[in-house]
Amino acid sequence: MHNVFLFLRRYSVFIIFLVMQIVALVMLFTDNRFHNTVFGMVSNVVSGNINQRVNRAEEFLSLSEQNKKLREQNAVLLSMMPSGILITDSAYKLVTDTVKLDSLKEYRQYQYLSAKIISNSVFLQQNYIMLHRGSAEGVAPNMAVVGMDGIIGTVVHVSENMSLVMSLLNRQSKVIATLKKGSGLGEVSWDGKDPRYLLLTKIPKTVVIKKGDTVVSSPYSDKFPPGLPIGTVYKVEQDQETNTYILLVKTAVDFYNVQHAYAVKNLLQEEMNELKRKLIKE
Repeated sequence: MHNVFLFLRRYSVFIIFLVMQIVALVMLFTDNRFHNTVFGMVSNVVSGNINQRVNRAEEFLSLSEQNKKLREQNAVLLSMMPSGILITDSAYKLVTDTVKLDSLKEYRQYQYLSAKIISNSVFLQQNYIMLHRGSAEGVAPNMAVVGMDGIIGTVVHVSENMSLVMSLLNRQSKVIATLKKGSGLGEVSWDGKDPRYLLLTKIPKTVVIKKGDTVVSSPYSDKFPPGLPIGTVYKVEQDQETNTYILLVKTAVDFYNVQHAYAVKNLLQEEMNELKRKLIKE
């Protein structure tokens, strides 16, 4: 308290001047119309600039939440894409399907679940990606994982809150693929060399292939929705031993910078697995 009194005593003249100056300015801008108008204009400009900066800061701080909402919306839209819809050929159905879309007997086959990538490797022979989404949020082993640009990999292990994905940049990864123009069925793998390129093998030489042709997921896959981008043909070579092509494919996904993904659930997977089990028993 003593220090406060010393401060007031030392700067009493300045404090009195400051108070009187404020009172004089208030009286001036209150009683004088011209000064009142100028003060209003200046204060509006200043407050507008301050509010603009505050809004920008709030928008920047909320980007993470907004991105999360956008990914969730994208997941819903991707689930409604034609590639994820199955049209039944039967004239009637005995069991009511909970994922039926409308009276035209169209059924949603794939459901997209958004996830954030929290770990990624590209320089190893066996590369994996970790998602911040696990069994508690619907992810299960063997589910496909895709990005906005194309296929990323396959879920191999799942915990309650996280899941491990075998990247396409893994020597053990094999994906059935085809050319987007509708011909040529082959297998996509990685030779462990350049993370920017994959190999597409087993393409018959009867297929006409050009540099720049798009490689997509096959309609015969029970894991990946058909028609998802894998990459584009960068180089065409002939395999003399098998009389087929070996294609160097530039990846559609930039594995160096990928940050978000979607785990894809095949809603008919259990039914497909049951049929396979019956076939094995026979």
